[in-house]
Amino acid sequence: MRIGFVGLGDMGRGIASRLIAAGHSVTGWNRTKGKAEDLFKLGMAWAGTPREAAQHADIVFSIVTDGAAVRSVALGPDGIISGLRKEAAYLDVSTIAPDVSRAVAAEFARAGLTMMDAPISGTTLTLSQGNASLMVGGDKDIFERVKPVLLAIGPRVTHIGPQGQAVQVKVALNMTLVIEVIGFCEGIALAEKGGVPREVAVDAFLKSVVASPVLAYRAPLILEGGISKATYGSVDLQQKDMLLALELARKQGVPVPLGAAANEMLNACRGLGIGDHDFVVVYEAYRRLGGMLK
Repeated sequence: MRIGFVGLGDMGRGIASRLIAAGHSVTGWNRTKGKAEDLFKLGMAWAGTPREAAQHADIVFSIVTDGAAVRSVALGPDGIISGLRKEAAYLDVSTIAPDVSRAVAAEFARAGLTMMDAPISGTTLTLSQGNASLMVGGDKDIFERVKPVLLAIGPRVTHIGPQGQAVQVKVALNMTLVIEVIGFCEGIALAEKGGVPREVAVDAFLKSVVASPVLAYRAPLILEGGISKATYGSVDLQQKDMLLALELARKQGVPVPLGAAANEMLNACRGLGIGDHDFVVVYEAYRRLGGMLK
């Protein structure tokens, strides 16, 4: 298929490369063209604007930072909406607020066009391993049409329901992920404070019933020398998603006390000046608060 791709950050490049490897023809756009150099070597064509990326595509993907960025690339003067063909589909893979996703989709619907929310769950590591999953909100028939392409990105593709419900699940899922990882850091800190070597505690946790896919690749990062800036998701990035969850909970009247507490630990990391590290760096905040300074 002919695919337009908008947003070539770390995850975007990973997704685009998998689509190219699957035999699809990809035309991409990014604010910074230099980030796409590796994809040019794989055969990706370049578009000067999101509109150009969409003009000849059967499916257009976007994965950008936040709701404002989605509005810009989708609805701006040279946005996807101005280039998308009637028979094509636009899938936004970004993690944004459901009401923003629905508002953008409504603009496409008014133009007689199709937009679906299709957030991805995974990191650059799980994506490269072929273990990412996608959730899709929107028309079920169109979902079935685009599903074969989505399976080139990851092996688990699920239709959640009407447009906006996939990002509803994604926001809730990301909140749960942050709570889980921070709970793990809290438990390891408690064990270490009691005299258990950190590596022994981590090994025990990963062999116990609390083990999970996210802990399998993130837990080793808290060992000496493991926490760095070049990992899977910074404190700042995860807090962006956590704040989406807290605001969604406020609007819907749903109590999320564990989410609120986890967010405070992310605040602590930012206050300590370590917000640009993978968010398992919250373990360092626990160590400092627990008097376990190096």
